[in-house]
This record gives sequence, C-alpha cells and structure tokens, in this order.
Amino acid sequence: MTIILHAEELSHEEASFIQTCRIAIAIFFLIMLESSSNIHAQFEEPNIKKVSTEDAAVFEAEFKDIKWTGQGFNYNELDRVPAIELRARLESVFGEPTKTIEDIVELGKLRAGKAIQFEYWFIVDGEIPMMILDLDGPFADGLVYVGASRYIDLMPAVKRTLTRQLLDTEPKAYLDYFYSPEREKWFEVSYQHGKYIKKEVDKPSQIRLY
Repeated sequence: MTIILHAEELSHEEASFIQTCRIAIAIFFLIMLESSSNIHAQFEEPNIKKVSTEDAAVFEAEFKDIKWTGQGFNYNELDRVPAIELRARLESVFGEPTKTIEDIVELGKLRAGKAIQFEYWFIVDGEIPMMILDLDGPFADGLVYVGASRYIDLMPAVKRTLTRQLLDTEPKAYLDYFYSPEREKWFEVSYQHGKYIKKEVDKPSQIRLY
C-alpha cells in the first residue's frame, strides 16, 4: 500500500513538473514575441512628410527656436548624385519644393546668402523637423541636410530611408531658376524630356528686384 501511494505521489509531482515546464515555455515564447515586436518597431522606416508652401509659416513658427544640425546624415551614395538630378527625384517622390528662389525674394531684394534654387521642408514621424536644400544650385553634387539636433541619433535612419526612396524612383520633370552670387548670373534649371539642362538666362520677369 505504501509503495502504491509513493508511486502516486511521484506521478502527481511529475504532472506538476510538466505543467510548470509548459507554463515556463509559454512565458518564454511570449517574451520572445514581445522582444521581436520591439525590434521590428525599432527598424520601421521613418515617415517623411513634406511641408507644403502654404504650411511653411506654421512650420517656421513651431520650430523657430530649434537648434539645427547637419550631423547624423551620414555620407552615402546619394551624395554623389548631381543636385540637378536629385531635384527631379525629389519632385517625383514629394512634389514641388516648399520654397524656391521666387518664394524667398523679400521686399524686392535677394540677399546673396539666401540665393537658393530650392528647399524641401519635412516633418518626420509627425514631430521631427528636417530641411533639404541645394548647395550651389545645379553646379554641385549632393544636397544639404539639416535636422533638429536633439534627434541626431535618428538622422542616419532618416537618410537611409530618403536614399532608398529617391534612388528607387524615376525622375520627374521640373523647372527652377537659380541665381549664383559668385557668377552674378541667373540660370534656368530643368529636367525636361529626359534631359537635365542648366542654361544662363536673364533675370526671370516674375522675380521683381528693386
């Protein structure tokens, strides 16, 4: 009788042990699933939304005190692409620029330091401000990238996403104007019918300087 009871006790202990193992395994898999979800979230691509010209004033007011930096936008293959081509790819992905030289002429004057061809302003993931602008119109490779300094650790991922988006798209037609202070000349810059063109022109009539 004692032997039978002892065997029954062992059987109960074994069943309890098996049940405990099952619970432990289930908890382990739940933890692994949660960890996997967190890792996946960390590698989700940033959402990059262009600021329209109409919303530019709101953007400026909201981020007027921001500390801008170009750090974090690591050099990659995008920086070897001519700016005149990148402008066409930006047009394809995001549409028209937030600002062109026609938008920044103030009181009929054009300061040399503000002589840009275009600027694209963005909000990343609904809260991070970023800007992209040309360095020397159509005469340079790559563009200038700046973002909020407190998000510097996120900028490499933003640059990677932007690089993929721009290099995976087909260029789209556009036409800009650019004033080069160094050359003291105006240029028409465009991508039309599969050709990139930059040609010297007289000051565009719609840009009034006094």
